[in-house]
Amino acid sequence: MIIATHSGKFHADDVWAVVVLDLLHPGCELVRTRDPERIRQADFAVDVGGIWDPASGRFDHHQKGFSGARPSGVVYASAGLVWREHGARCVRHIARTLCGHALGDKEAQEMAYAIDNDLVQYLDMADTGAARNAPGGYGLSAVISGFNPTWLDEKGLAPDAGAEAMEAMRMQRFRRAMDVIADVLVNQVRYRVGSMLALDEVRASERLEKGRLLFLKNAALPWAAVVRNEMPKVVFVLSYSPAEQRHLLHTIPKSSESFEARKDLPASWAGLQGADLAAVTGVEDAVFCHNNLFIAAAVSFEGALRMARQALD
Repeated sequence: MIIATHSGKFHADDVWAVVVLDLLHPGCELVRTRDPERIRQADFAVDVGGIWDPASGRFDHHQKGFSGARPSGVVYASAGLVWREHGARCVRHIARTLCGHALGDKEAQEMAYAIDNDLVQYLDMADTGAARNAPGGYGLSAVISGFNPTWLDEKGLAPDAGAEAMEAMRMQRFRRAMDVIADVLVNQVRYRVGSMLALDEVRASERLEKGRLLFLKNAALPWAAVVRNEMPKVVFVLSYSPAEQRHLLHTIPKSSESFEARKDLPASWAGLQGADLAAVTGVEDAVFCHNNLFIAAAVSFEGALRMARQALD
């Protein structure tokens, strides 16, 4: 099976699209070309070829009259076109092979929509000129663009190396960019699968102090969204970090966009560590409190619970 994309400078949208297809069809041959015949012979043509026809594996957006866009109005580039067609399958594949969890069709599609909203649409926007990068000066589009060879790389080639040597260098850099995109994509799915599986764990966790304190046996559980949305009485979260061998006391953000909490930790704790924090709290194994009062720690459960009670009162 052959995946064709254009030669020359590459962008994040074509790298993303190729990675998705490569994950779904391991062992594919990658061809970077603008030769119409080689493109015609390929099983998939990404960001080249002048055709958008998912049924025949064609995912270009440069042709005259192209008007493909999301319901939001964000125009598709090749990343979005491939993700629109194969995103849910790719999510399901990654979840099964790398996370050991089988997703249903609805779950996979919802994750694919979320990844498009959080990431893929920005790759398309950067490629079509609707946004400079995806997003920010060091967003993913800019990072991937930085893998392209520069004039200094060209200067470093032998004088008689020719166009083939330059394209070979670009292919090498393209594959390095593919590795980065693959890691980003896998992490996007792994995070969402983990968050989904954590819901029942968080919901079933013990509530202390008349329901105002939620205790989690593993600090790595993603808890913020479910606590914020489903547990209005919970004021603080107490968790245990096996990796750090200590207990953490967390505030609960009022929204996902800010650090503003339902209740801050005591102002007198701000920025203190070790003996200084122990002196203020009376907790001998107190470790630290962040200067912005959203997290503190003690070694023992008993110590962290004492700090939680002080913060509640």
